[in-house]
Amino acid sequence: MSEPIFESCPCCGKSWPTRDGFLSDETIVMNGYQADFEILGEGLFYFTHSLASCCSTMTLPAKMFLDLYSGPRYAERKSLSEDCPRYCYDKEQLSRCDVQCECAFVREVVHIIKSGPVAKAEALKGDFVCVDIVR
Repeated sequence: MSEPIFESCPCCGKSWPTRDGFLSDETIVMNGYQADFEILGEGLFYFTHSLASCCSTMTLPAKMFLDLYSGPRYAERKSLSEDCPRYCYDKEQLSRCDVQCECAFVREVVHIIKSGPVAKAEALKGDFVCVDIVR
């Protein structure tokens, strides 16, 4: 029987058996969040495997990480309101949102992920060069 795999890189084949192993790998860089406004857990988190020989980007459903946050969740959606900074409409915008909006807790999950070991890889982001691989 094969070992369970949390995620594997579609380019180089490296696999991570657990979410903790994936998030603690310094070669994994979180670089995007695409919101799903109908079902927040169906939004996508973008991670790049930042090896010079790989640089593949993986998308994982936000619901795989939502349990990392145990703080308050707001019931009212305020996207596109006057107070909304529209972060959820920009895939590359990963800042926290101060608006008491139903969507704000997902941005807290992003902050938790980026504050962990993945943040170390963020600091090294400019130290590698991704090469497009043509297949």
